[in-house]
Amino acid sequence: MIKFNWIGRYWVVVTLLISMSATTNAEDLEHAIDTQVKTDIAAQKSQQQIDNLADETTQMLVEYREVLRQTDSLRVYNDQLDKLVTSQKKELESIKGQLRNIETTRRDIVPLMLKMIEVMAQFVALDLPFLPEERQSRVIQLQTLMERADVTLAEKYRRILEAYQVETEYGRTIEAYQDELTIDDNTRTVDFLRIGRVSLYYMTLDGQEVGLWDSLSKQWQQLDDEYRPSISQGLKVARKQLPPDLLVLPVKTSEVTE
Repeated sequence: MIKFNWIGRYWVVVTLLISMSATTNAEDLEHAIDTQVKTDIAAQKSQQQIDNLADETTQMLVEYREVLRQTDSLRVYNDQLDKLVTSQKKELESIKGQLRNIETTRRDIVPLMLKMIEVMAQFVALDLPFLPEERQSRVIQLQTLMERADVTLAEKYRRILEAYQVETEYGRTIEAYQDELTIDDNTRTVDFLRIGRVSLYYMTLDGQEVGLWDSLSKQWQQLDDEYRPSISQGLKVARKQLPPDLLVLPVKTSEVTE
């Protein structure tokens, strides 16, 4: 049987207390470390959440500013659209007014166009007899055009103005062309020389005969041979074979009675 004295028991108790104290300190330290680790992890998670929130806030701020910019652009665009709509409404009202008056316009302009064609036909008949077939054909085409339903009124009016422009140009130019000439039932091909609307001459192809349209008698008049060089020169000038030059030619015009 083992016996312990009080001294021995004392050291056992001290040893036991030291061992228990060391164990307790180790547990406390481990618990403290574990707590610190958990705190650090929680802090990291919190920081990550804060960073995520900051990123989201920054993104939301960028999107908000973009929305503001788009809103301003849309406001300006809408203001412009409002102005366009207002302008289009005014234009629409104007068009409606024009449509209401279109029949009246047609009733007014159609007689005017017919009168213009009639005046042109009379003018061609009374004018110098140059290019008679071409000019009469132009008048007939206009008369036929007025009867066509598949041609717009605007196109008809344009064609009439175009014909008037052609007739106007005749008065500003000289021209040489070949055509048939009938005098006393004798038909020949001759060269014609037109000087504006002032005079119309002819020369036979052999150059032996020249003549002039007499506006008083409404017939052709044969000229003296002295005018052959001038008429021949005028034909070459009109054909751009010679530069423009002074021509000495007889002129016959209608008398004006007061």
